Amino acid sequence: MSSWKYISIVAATVMVFNSCVNRQDNGLMHSAVFQNSTHNQAYGAYMAGRVAHLRKDFNTAADFYMEALKADPNNRELLTNVYLILTSQGRVQEAAVYAERAIKLGDQNNFADIIVAANQLKTKQYADVQKTLKQTNGAIYKEFINPLISAWAYVGEGNSKKALEALDVIKKEPSLRALYFIHAGMINDYFDNIKEAQKDYEVIVNEEQLEMSFRALQIICNFYIRTGQKEKAVALINKYTDDKTLADMMKRLKNKISFSTSQNTKKIITSADIGAAEAFFNIAATLRQGTDGIDLAHMFISLALYENKNYDLAHLLLADVLENREMYAEANEHYDLIDKNSEAYYTAQLRKANNLVALNDYASAELLMKSLTLDSNSPQLYLDLGDVLRVNGNQKEAIKYYSEALKNLPKINNNHWVLFYARGISYEQNGQWNLAEKDFLKALDLSQNHYMVLNYLGYSWLKQGKNTEEAFGLIVDAYNQAPQDGNVIDSLGWAFYRLGKYPQAVQYLEKASELEASNAVISDHLGDAYWMNGRKNEARFQWQHALTMKDTSNELDRDAIKAKLQTGEVFNTPLNYNKAEIKEKIDLISTED
Repeated sequence: MSSWKYISIVAATVMVFNSCVNRQDNGLMHSAVFQNSTHNQAYGAYMAGRVAHLRKDFNTAADFYMEALKADPNNRELLTNVYLILTSQGRVQEAAVYAERAIKLGDQNNFADIIVAANQLKTKQYADVQKTLKQTNGAIYKEFINPLISAWAYVGEGNSKKALEALDVIKKEPSLRALYFIHAGMINDYFDNIKEAQKDYEVIVNEEQLEMSFRALQIICNFYIRTGQKEKAVALINKYTDDKTLADMMKRLKNKISFSTSQNTKKIITSADIGAAEAFFNIAATLRQGTDGIDLAHMFISLALYENKNYDLAHLLLADVLENREMYAEANEHYDLIDKNSEAYYTAQLRKANNLVALNDYASAELLMKSLTLDSNSPQLYLDLGDVLRVNGNQKEAIKYYSEALKNLPKINNNHWVLFYARGISYEQNGQWNLAEKDFLKALDLSQNHYMVLNYLGYSWLKQGKNTEEAFGLIVDAYNQAPQDGNVIDSLGWAFYRLGKYPQAVQYLEKASELEASNAVISDHLGDAYWMNGRKNEARFQWQHALTMKDTSNELDRDAIKAKLQTGEVFNTPLNYNKAEIKEKIDLISTED
């Protein structure tokens, strides 16, 4: 169990997002029911559902599939698609209806039983939950998933003894030890068994080898404050404030604790379904670690939010899953559901801004990030805002925020090379080369010669006709690190061009063009290299192609390209260089792709 060898088995039962939609027709297109001319409307609904499914419009897909099911109500494969998609969209009550129908038709998918059990928990049919869970098979259900759900169903019945007994099987697995004690603690806490709850919680606090999750930290600190032990809450949060990945959430939790009293602090777990939400959240977070875990996480986290729609960390995890699917707008819908008083609010808004960037909505991203700077001086926020401004062509303001990021760093270390690199780009594009060069050299030192810095600095020097041998060497080093990066290959090809070595220039620029077919600057460079090699028709084609594309680098000179097309004149005065030094660097170029 500790190796999670069963995850792929569970994953195979819930893959509605990729595997199902990649099949030719799921066996449904040739169904006699759908081929009957009297059922054209149902067939059309099925095909519309397929299209929506492929487009990741899952709510619409489910609605059309349900319409199609009216013509073929016993189609088990279509039923499976429906109850899984409905669950993923949080429509669990509807999903349970179709899951129950599928089970009656002989569906052996254990997840159908979990959907039904989740709905029974929410609707307080606690005794039925135990019956439903008994229908599942497989070690991961019997030894991990079911015990957590079953325990909270017993809580709903008011039976603390059976609830704790249900968890015993989890306690046997070392990798689930922390999970056992947090749930045992929450159950004892719910029933006001204060001494037992504290004993459970403090196993996690005191045993260093057990992971203290952020949620466990929230729950245990909440317990300490409610029971008049605020000093323990303060000491505990101070122990974990150095966690960089959760820095802002930790900071906000620490601030919340400082103002909390036993009188103004309420229990987190106030009902069985809220406790069940914790169980589904933990299942989702655990299974997400597997290679096939994204579909599993999506399903279980949707069940968690069905049990507790105000669960901020669940919204955060579901948004992360949606981002993994490149469903950025849908992820932002979940970020918007996180309350302003939540410790996760700022983190959610920052991620929302990054999603707006992914959606190319730079104006909204900039506005949101600037509003966040009113309450935070986070270096990461300033870096992200600087990136948005830089990509949008506002270099002067980008420099301002990059500088703010650097100013607010407690100490500069090697990981901060990105800040100097980004600011260097803005300085360079703003015509402040001396400052840009200084930042690039700093970034080069901190990054220990990262290929992106090598490439940008080398290319910039060549554009200016400076430090030719060193610039060529930097680009060669960058290429040897990243021989499949189109921009790096372009730099190497352009470096050969600037040296007057046109056959080699074509060789590398063609490779760059294959990898970055929509890069206008590479097409322009390739056109120039073709021209100097006497391949004039191909050169004109590349220049015309460059003019049709968007350039985000602010480097493309469209007027110069139009002039080349009009006059057929390309000027390149090869740079002076030390032949021995350049030959030595050429010999270092990797011949391996």
